[in-house]
Amino acid sequence: MLLLTKAIFAIMIGFLSSTILGLFMLPVLRKLRVGQKISVFVGETHRKKEGTPTMGGLIFILPTMIITLGLIITQKISYTSNLGIVLLVFIGYACIGFLDDFLSIRKGDNEGLTTYQKLLMQVLIALGFFYIYMRSGGQTAWVVGTLHIDIEFGWLYGLAILFILVGASNAVNLTDGLDGLAGGLSAIAFIAFALISLSVGFEEIGIFSLILVGSLMGFLIYNTHPAKVFMGDTGSLALGAVMAAIAILTHRELTLLVVAFIFVIETLSVIVQTFWVQFFHRKLFLMTPLHHHFEKLGWQETDIVKLFWVLGFILSMAGIIFGVWV
Repeated sequence: MLLLTKAIFAIMIGFLSSTILGLFMLPVLRKLRVGQKISVFVGETHRKKEGTPTMGGLIFILPTMIITLGLIITQKISYTSNLGIVLLVFIGYACIGFLDDFLSIRKGDNEGLTTYQKLLMQVLIALGFFYIYMRSGGQTAWVVGTLHIDIEFGWLYGLAILFILVGASNAVNLTDGLDGLAGGLSAIAFIAFALISLSVGFEEIGIFSLILVGSLMGFLIYNTHPAKVFMGDTGSLALGAVMAAIAILTHRELTLLVVAFIFVIETLSVIVQTFWVQFFHRKLFLMTPLHHHFEKLGWQETDIVKLFWVLGFILSMAGIIFGVWV
């Protein structure tokens, strides 16, 4: 009963905090003129969104960090090395995204950090993750008990961490192209990881995830169609990275593939399109990431988001079963 109370409180306080913060932050972002620059390659419906405030990821990042730290200080949740890593990854990737958004606004175009600059920063934080993980006695074996798989990777596990963190971070970033799409899918995914974490003995990570779920729900009030604010790279890079960090720390890397399958498909559509154009000199999809393909087919933005949310919910439910079972 105590754990259930904590879980409900985590969601409620996250939701209320981000909702209230959004009321104050939106006017500030508009006054600072931190408007999103829209790519010339998207349709006219997206061109109308130019000037919508970005950096909205702060609306769910700040409450999640402050509430989590407050619960640690008041000893409502225990501070562990795992939770420390989660917070480090969350704020670290948020800072990369913030810098990218800031430079985009300053340059007056849709290009902030270069691809190599962003990748280097992401890799450095991933290496920091692995260093702390190893120093705290982290497991370097891939274990799937029900399938009797137990493969020891040793220091090579660092490469897996790097790939999963950087890959997941950029996957959410690519998916953040329609109002409410990445935010809604992330909230659904973190519900799954919260339940898995609480079920397998990682209470502090589970409570953090639920705070983030609540904060994302508050953010979605301002981000669903028609969006009053975008999360920007500030939010999307942080969400993907911390989702991957939680999967690694709870030893549910395969579960991440199930829960985040929509993000994976969105990323694969971009990769496949690139190779298809290079080798066959024509497009396989009308436009990538995949959500833009459906737009080009004539689907309404809200219908695409609803479909992806439903699929994300089904995948997350399957992920919970899989995550607890393995």
